[in-house]
Amino acid sequence: MRAPLILAAKSRVVSLSDKQETAVDNASLSALQDALTQGRVTSTDLTRAYLARIEAYDRKGPGLNAVRVTNPDALSIAAGLDAVKPSASQPLAGLPVLVKDNIATGDRQPTTAGSLALDGAHAKDDAPVIKRLREAGAVILGKANLTEFANVLAIGMPSGYSSIAGYVRNPYSPRLMDDHAPVVLPGGSSAGSAVAVAAGLCAAAIGTETSGSLLSPATQNGLVTVKPTVGLVSRSGILPISHSQDTAGPLTRTVRDSAILLNVLAARDPDDPATHSLQRPDDYTAGLDKDGLKGARIGVPSDPEDPLNDPFFGPLSSRGKQVMADAIAVLEDLGATVVRAALPPIAWIGGPGTTMAVLNRNPFSPLKGTAGNASLVFLYELKRDLNLYLRDWATRTEMKTMADIVAFNAANADKALRYGQDLFLAADATRGDLWEAEYKSARAMDLAAARNGIDAYMSRHRLDSVVFPGASGAAVAAKPGYPSVQVPAGFISGVGTAETPDYPLGLTFTGRAWSEATLLRFAHAYEQATNIRRPPPDLPAL
Repeated sequence: MRAPLILAAKSRVVSLSDKQETAVDNASLSALQDALTQGRVTSTDLTRAYLARIEAYDRKGPGLNAVRVTNPDALSIAAGLDAVKPSASQPLAGLPVLVKDNIATGDRQPTTAGSLALDGAHAKDDAPVIKRLREAGAVILGKANLTEFANVLAIGMPSGYSSIAGYVRNPYSPRLMDDHAPVVLPGGSSAGSAVAVAAGLCAAAIGTETSGSLLSPATQNGLVTVKPTVGLVSRSGILPISHSQDTAGPLTRTVRDSAILLNVLAARDPDDPATHSLQRPDDYTAGLDKDGLKGARIGVPSDPEDPLNDPFFGPLSSRGKQVMADAIAVLEDLGATVVRAALPPIAWIGGPGTTMAVLNRNPFSPLKGTAGNASLVFLYELKRDLNLYLRDWATRTEMKTMADIVAFNAANADKALRYGQDLFLAADATRGDLWEAEYKSARAMDLAAARNGIDAYMSRHRLDSVVFPGASGAAVAAKPGYPSVQVPAGFISGVGTAETPDYPLGLTFTGRAWSEATLLRFAHAYEQATNIRRPPPDLPAL
């Protein structure tokens, strides 16, 4: 039996007051809950500590640029929670949490999706996700930067860039290239949410995903995330891409922390029909078990006899391949049966008529002036869904439709269109009512690709989960709205021919709808056996 890989992260301590100390830069939610319960810290202490780290490392120092705005009411909210201890009814009492700046908050914070067109825009109310966080006692510390409009504005826009805030930097390698894009991307589109958690700027964060926007920044920043089944978490009040695939989810430093947050987030919303068939356990933490992989059947979609049908493990660097080989060895050591078999190609290629050609107008793209492919479902649903958000949620803005945003961007191209808006142009050319035959066909083919792809694969091999390196399998799960849970697996380096410091690579467990509890159990067992996460260097306690 192989010895599990063990690499413990060193805890660092920051003084919060004259009498009390606790670790915040790399502390888990569970540890902070204990500190609050035992009276070793207060919510005000924690909030001040995180605000100090934001000032030192986000605004200054390496200038991570992960936080769009801090909540001007954060300290007063924290003061009101100083006498409240975490409990079953308020598990997040006093804990400072950042949320992605595409999630509506009905307070003094703007909700902009990173767009200059929505600079100063607010929301009429808290999104249900925010209401649940507040009811659980969380302090909404601020809004995290993101890839503008969740990276559905332009082909080839680098993750973490927005016209309103610039570039989010990866804390493991914050160096920029000559054109100012990061060498090691922070992952997108929930870049700021992930970087803030990795850098110890908050206790936890909430991001969103349509296809990879939680999994990508999680792998790039060495975090745990849950991309939930579509319908487990309310989509109301979140600036959309595609209602067929959009969801919000947690970004944390441990699997248990993600389970704690999922307990809070997973709930029915009368205004979101996808949540009406929600299935969940009473407590996602109850099934966490260090022996949770015993007897599991785990699919590895990489068959040495079919190397052309492996877009997941095949393209990895030699170091990435070793990280994944070690991870799979740990799964076997923990009692899982590993089944190596290639996925049916339709699972990742997609069905016919599911993409549309879009003229690439990105001035930085080597393929500028050629046709790029984009998800047809995304572009057709985007116009309808964004128009509904602007009508029903947005306030204090002149932007009432997608056409208004396109026009604003064109009129302010020098500031708003560094990478163009080719995807918005294509989306705005649709009817916006989803009655087009090509849209209905594309959505049906996405679901058929799932039935004939991941569903058929899991049934044939009697699998409990499929594992992927990082975010490589994001689209496979996202099209049918299936869940994924990612956990840190190791470190790699280099981007193309550029040398870089080490940065993380994650292992993603994917399953069928409503299987979050099972995936969390697998991820927890792997995490406990490896303990491989380590925080970014050069961000010491203050």
